[in-house]
Amino acid sequence: MFTKKNIKQRPLFIFEMANNHGGVLAHGLKILREFDKIREGFDFAFAFKLQYRDIPSFIHPDYKNRKDLKYVKRFSETRMTEETARALKKEIDKLGFITICTPFDEKSVDLIEKQNYDIIKIGSCSAPDWPLLERIAKTDKPIIVSVAGVSLKGIDSVVSFFQHRKKDFVLMHCVGQYPTPRKALQLNQIDLLKKRYPQVEVGYSTHEDPDNFDSIKLAIAKGATVFEKHVGIKSEKIGLNNYSATPQQIKQWLTSAKTAFDSCGGEDKRMSFSKKELADLKQFRRGVFAKKEIEKGQKLDSSNVFYAWPNIDGQILATDMSKYMDYRAKRKINKNAAVMSFNLSRSNDREKVYKIIVEARKMLSEAKIALPDKLEIEVSHHYGINDFYKCGAVIINCINRDYCKKLIILFPGQSHPTHFHKRKEETFQVLHGNMRALLGDEELEHKAGDMILVPRGVKHNFGSKNGAIFEEISTTHYKDDSFYDDKNVIKNKYRKTQLTYWQSID
Repeated sequence: MFTKKNIKQRPLFIFEMANNHGGVLAHGLKILREFDKIREGFDFAFAFKLQYRDIPSFIHPDYKNRKDLKYVKRFSETRMTEETARALKKEIDKLGFITICTPFDEKSVDLIEKQNYDIIKIGSCSAPDWPLLERIAKTDKPIIVSVAGVSLKGIDSVVSFFQHRKKDFVLMHCVGQYPTPRKALQLNQIDLLKKRYPQVEVGYSTHEDPDNFDSIKLAIAKGATVFEKHVGIKSEKIGLNNYSATPQQIKQWLTSAKTAFDSCGGEDKRMSFSKKELADLKQFRRGVFAKKEIEKGQKLDSSNVFYAWPNIDGQILATDMSKYMDYRAKRKINKNAAVMSFNLSRSNDREKVYKIIVEARKMLSEAKIALPDKLEIEVSHHYGINDFYKCGAVIINCINRDYCKKLIILFPGQSHPTHFHKRKEETFQVLHGNMRALLGDEELEHKAGDMILVPRGVKHNFGSKNGAIFEEISTTHYKDDSFYDDKNVIKNKYRKTQLTYWQSID
């Protein structure tokens, strides 16, 4: 019997059971034990993966009994009880596999934590499901993310999201056609992901014909280190779909994994997605529904909407509910009704944020201040993004240890509100332009080269008529150590937009 390997060991091969257990514990246990035998002789790390859906909340109340809908029927009929799930998880642990689970809703994440899985996997249909990602990010689990059908801009957002939260994660190149024909494998997308996100590990989640033993070789040659394939066995009552591999096919697949060949696909831009692939993925995404009656003009947020599956044409999805989007109802929306795109006015702050970053980069270039391509940035907008150019700043966080260094950019006519720090002492040095600084009761103008000492407890603010860049050197920065005179600033919990920015993005 295998001893459980360290989850950091590579290469890692993941056997995805999905719904192939048929909701029957005995069949699920048989799958586990049959594939346990296949590992002998292969010096790889192995994992088994299950999928969890909390059917009562995942499927919209009006659709629960719709047997005419293929996946409603499949998910309902293969539903596992918590006891069955626990028994399968226990057997996976006993056999020495790394344990992985894919949740499709927040309640399933709760169960994953309760049953103590080693890793959480995010399916492609959930990769931009921001409410679900927020819940997953609160766990202490490493994360694997498949990105089938997700644009480069979307992957940028997911990578930034997890990097800001200091999460340990892997990206998986994946194609969401079931099964995937050879001409659609696009294995050079592994190169694209590795080049664009050099600090992120990249793997390959496969849906090709189970008799295709070549693509695994190519993926390894491309540098992928984590591999996933659907597995199962047939019985008299339970069949096997055309993209799930049998034990015999998996043994050949693992044998092929010992060699690698270089070939195939587009590398310099994100692959195009077929209409079928996008349609296949969209049907699994959760729609946005009214949790209660929403009045005309009311903003959509977690207090008045919920997310459920399936969605309908024209409905906004959980993938649309980014923190940058401001949706407001054009007319009343009834409780449990789908929130339709045509019934909303919208404001997208993402473009405003990126415009600010591009302008800040231009100021840095004019000041001849060189910085790395990848930057940790805060856009402070104390009274909202629309008032950023009146009150706010762009803050580049360079380091925060026993000492802290930041670069702060003030746009022409911009100011930063009065505040003080109890724990942090700061020194400002003006690098470019001119700035006004108020310390206590004394307000002075400062030019490039000037230094300003800000002791602990001293109220201060600053601004610039024509724009300025200054360096802040301080003791350790603490998030709860800024105390503003204006209580409205403190009440604005969305006053900072944080992002990781690649200078190659315009």
